Amino acid sequence: MHSAFKEFEHDAWQTVVDDYDASFSRLTQQSIPAILDILQVKPGTTLLDVACGPGYLAAAAQRLGAKASGIDFSAPMVERARAFHPDIAFTEGDAESLESYADNSFDAVAMLFGILHLDRPENALKAMHRVLKPGGRLAFTAWGAQPTVPGFAIPIQAIQLLGDPDVQLPPGPPFFYYSDPANCRDALTRCGYRDIGTKVVDQTWVFNSPDEFFQALLKGTARTGGMLKLQSPGRLASIKADICTSASAYLNDGKVVLPMPAHLVWAIKP
Repeated sequence: MHSAFKEFEHDAWQTVVDDYDASFSRLTQQSIPAILDILQVKPGTTLLDVACGPGYLAAAAQRLGAKASGIDFSAPMVERARAFHPDIAFTEGDAESLESYADNSFDAVAMLFGILHLDRPENALKAMHRVLKPGGRLAFTAWGAQPTVPGFAIPIQAIQLLGDPDVQLPPGPPFFYYSDPANCRDALTRCGYRDIGTKVVDQTWVFNSPDEFFQALLKGTARTGGMLKLQSPGRLASIKADICTSASAYLNDGKVVLPMPAHLVWAIKP
């Protein structure tokens, strides 16, 4: 039985494909080279891209000569990935079980910010462990610590200050849980991994205006956009004004340039 949070995330990712791809993909793709490097992807590597979205990570692995596959629970995302990358096998399915894949199938498994959208992230870590070959490598990204990622810190603060405190999304795992290296090590150890490491990967999110940044949050995200869409028109206008004012502090040569570091985490299946 699906939890309310899992249903919320699934419903959101059925509808935000275009806006996500237009706004977030140019940001999240920035950490793909670091992931593929830490996974030691080379010609012949079998790689699974979990929560693949539009499939950019799988495609980048394929360009290095890997044999890549991808899975996502959003049918529209899978359709987008197949349209963009018709030579890669993309499957609609659940990251928390990976039921489409046999044990010990892949040399490498990657997840690009997908762990933030799962109801039971450790189920996904266990499923990825299962499908990895012994000695196989896992890597995933979450966001850096909240104060270091203004693209989320700004709207979170605005909603807390000016939003309706009674507006609630279905409860899910803490958004910044995997921003903490200690939490990552604990979770991966519980799920059977060893040789666990983490590092920060610098990224920047660039917009033409503060308003463009606000629209990306409103239309291209699940949790943040969900909270914004539940506000009354008056509160939303106040939140938008606050977000745009805060974003203006990051103007540089007419562009809003937000530092958005990724937290890259990796481990090996014994």
